This record gives sequence, structure tokens and C-alpha cells, in this order.
Amino acid sequence: MKVTHYRDVPSQPVEGTEGVRVRWVVGPEDRPPHFYMRVFEIAPGASTPHHRHPWEHEVFVLRGEGFFDYEDESHPIREGDVVFVEGQALHRFRNSSSRPLEIICVIPKEGAG
Repeated sequence: MKVTHYRDVPSQPVEGTEGVRVRWVVGPEDRPPHFYMRVFEIAPGASTPHHRHPWEHEVFVLRGEGFFDYEDESHPIREGDVVFVEGQALHRFRNSSSRPLEIICVIPKEGAG
């Protein structure tokens, strides 16, 4: 069992990016059976890498606004929006605003490597 505020979990830079940090709010040390939960903070003008992987993930926009780039489409996102990303889809999250974009991202444990 774990109860904590997400901001009490230390953030770390995301390798290969500038302006993107992650908090593993439910991570390996918690030993969950199936999923990990992360909170990303994307600085103004920054984005996660354009990438793809075999696992799905679910995303909730906690605060801010920006764009979800999916394959060859771009979708505006804002606080309260939900995004489902299928496995193998080329995607990234991009902050186009002047304040941080925070997203909650749930992945299967296989996606942590």
C-alpha cells in the first residue's frame, strides 16, 4: 500500500530530452503486479521524443496544454483530456504553451525497460 502526493516523489530528467522530467509515482520499488504510473512535466516548448513501442499506454492531462502528435496527425490536448496510445503507434507529447504541461502516464511493467 502507498499513499503519497505526486510532488513528494523526486523527478528526474528523461534521457535524450531537454525540458522533460518524470516522477515514477508507482514504480518498481512499489512492486505492483501489472502497471507503473508516471507523471511527466514537459516545459514550455519541449516535447517527449517521437517514438514507438509495442505496449499501449493511457494518459491523463493533469495540467497545461499542448499537442499529442500521433502518426501523421496532431491533436490539441488540455487539462482533463484523456489519451489512449495503442502499441506500435508513433507518438509524442508537445508543450506549445507558456506554462508546464503535466501528464499522468500508465504503462504495463514490460514498458519500463
